[in-house]
Amino acid sequence: MEGELLDFVRYVWPVVEPAIPFIEGWAISAIADHLQAVSRGEIRRLLINVPPGFSKSLLTNVFWPAWEWGPQNKPWYRYVCAAYSSHLTERDNMRCRNVVMSDRYQRLWKSRFKISNEQFTKVKFANDKTGWKLATSTGGIGVGERGDRFVIDDPNNTMMMESEAVRFTTNMWFTEVVPDRLNNPKESAIVVIQQRLHEDDVSGVALTRDLGYTHLCVPMEYVPHGIVCGYDIDGKIKNYDLWDKDEEQPVKIFWQDPRYEENAPAWPERFGPDQIEELKKAKGPYAWAGQYQQTPEIRGGSIIRRDYWQLWDQSRFPENIEYILASLDTAYTEKEENDASALTIWGVFRDANKNPKVILLHAWQERMEIHQLVERVIRSCQGDPATGRPPVDRLLIEAKASGLSVGQEIRRIIGFNGLFGIELINPTKQGDKVARAHSVIHMFSDGMIYSPRGFTWCDQVIDQSAVFPKGSKDDLVDSLTQALRYLRDYGFAMLREESRFDLAQEFKYRPRLAPLYPV
Repeated sequence: MEGELLDFVRYVWPVVEPAIPFIEGWAISAIADHLQAVSRGEIRRLLINVPPGFSKSLLTNVFWPAWEWGPQNKPWYRYVCAAYSSHLTERDNMRCRNVVMSDRYQRLWKSRFKISNEQFTKVKFANDKTGWKLATSTGGIGVGERGDRFVIDDPNNTMMMESEAVRFTTNMWFTEVVPDRLNNPKESAIVVIQQRLHEDDVSGVALTRDLGYTHLCVPMEYVPHGIVCGYDIDGKIKNYDLWDKDEEQPVKIFWQDPRYEENAPAWPERFGPDQIEELKKAKGPYAWAGQYQQTPEIRGGSIIRRDYWQLWDQSRFPENIEYILASLDTAYTEKEENDASALTIWGVFRDANKNPKVILLHAWQERMEIHQLVERVIRSCQGDPATGRPPVDRLLIEAKASGLSVGQEIRRIIGFNGLFGIELINPTKQGDKVARAHSVIHMFSDGMIYSPRGFTWCDQVIDQSAVFPKGSKDDLVDSLTQALRYLRDYGFAMLREESRFDLAQEFKYRPRLAPLYPV
């Protein structure tokens, strides 16, 4: 118990859960091993993504602080513990206090510290060695309190994840407030533990901004990914991708998911196949993907699934393209300074059976000033001989403040020389972003939409579409739906059955030709 956190957990478990037996499992051991690495100073930034019911709050907010104070003999450590609601951390504060005051705990470690009578509340309790444990909420601590451990347990509220404003406020607190609340920037640690709820949740920020977090990710059902945690040549812990052959392999593997069969459960001793199926049915695909599989993307995609796209394997684009449409989603105003402008270009062609098809020809997404945006759009609409992409016939621009300015500037530069037409449209007439995405799904399911292979910009469109509306960005998706709705509404992209009906009607009402010679 002096050396291993998991031994300590087994010993004091009856204090907090006297009626429920402690169930062992490799996932619990993995969490404990990573927390021990924090205690040893090997990890200073730790991100843990595990499903609900994996005792994450008990391990990080109850047992670990009590273990460091007593068995590790570091009662001067100070803990700031935050969650989206302070009542969660206050609950864990009381459970941790019960552990250190229990007979089991006092029997072995009472000589190392005593609980202070002067600071003894559910919000904050202290000991006589200057250590304390504070319960707060995301955004609830400003200046004054600094800890040796900053534990963030469930920083994002599941019910509020669709609010961009709430996500922005929480992420700003995580990146701008939390790092300043450490006693010793060189030694103090930050531990984040949660389920994934959105691409732009706190976990997403920690990963995409490369903030130096060691990532322990345990999906309920195994998805082969090849990620391990190991020591590099400098003795520091980092993540390695076993599938990346250019990545230097670690000298020693610190932790690796022990599963190798796809869909193998993470904690079969507690969540067997029957329990997992019950959870899947009750939660639905979105909640299951994020909370249990640790990805906000449903496998295969959400609304616009990855497998809906038809692959264009040829080295050049179709030669029989009849119409080319560009779709621009603009964002350069102060209100939209965090968004990017996005352009997608689409070509309409016909297959061997004369059925209309649509192929993605080009795309980009970037933050830029208006003059840079206008130049980039004009250049993109003029085509690309290297890839065989012809010039654009029409450019769609969303009719909002920024779009109106961009449209006027493009018209001023190109004049009316017939390079391409410009049309301002209001896509909100077809509903919100999600409704517009649903309105073009039938075009994908009909096998109408193609994507070329081997282009990074194409992968960006597919990736962003696959996680929409749970992704952190949707600019390319807005451009996509704007273009496909236009092609659909104006008859450029009729479904297979509609095309056959029109062809049949054309033959049905075609006048009979007069004979060339009288019979």
